[in-house]
Amino acid sequence: QVQLVESGGGLVQPGGSLRLSCAASGSILSINAMGWYRQAPGKQRELVAVITSGGSTNYADSVKGRFTISRDNAKNTGYLQMNSLKPEDTAVYLCNADVSVIGWSSIYRYWGQGTQVTVSS
Repeated sequence: QVQLVESGGGLVQPGGSLRLSCAASGSILSINAMGWYRQAPGKQRELVAVITSGGSTNYADSVKGRFTISRDNAKNTGYLQMNSLKPEDTAVYLCNADVSVIGWSSIYRYWGQGTQVTVSS
């Protein structure tokens, strides 16, 4: 009923920037919180940043001051601007969204398929 598609990943040199997008589509009544997570090989998935429907944000300590999460409610799209990238930021980045689905009474969490970010010289 709802699909999330990430884009914008790739290979970047240390100190570089990338902007990830997460486009939600389907039977969406509204989107509450949207978040970005990442998972590196051999490591647990970790929260990177989250943004509420009202625009409040929260970040992992490791990305504070370098990453910025935002959203465009009219487009049902979330973004993650990543600056000053470091090799330790290398991971698969996944977005999620807590969605009120048309015709359903509950809120459901949906996940995208992930996009690879590699920071290397």
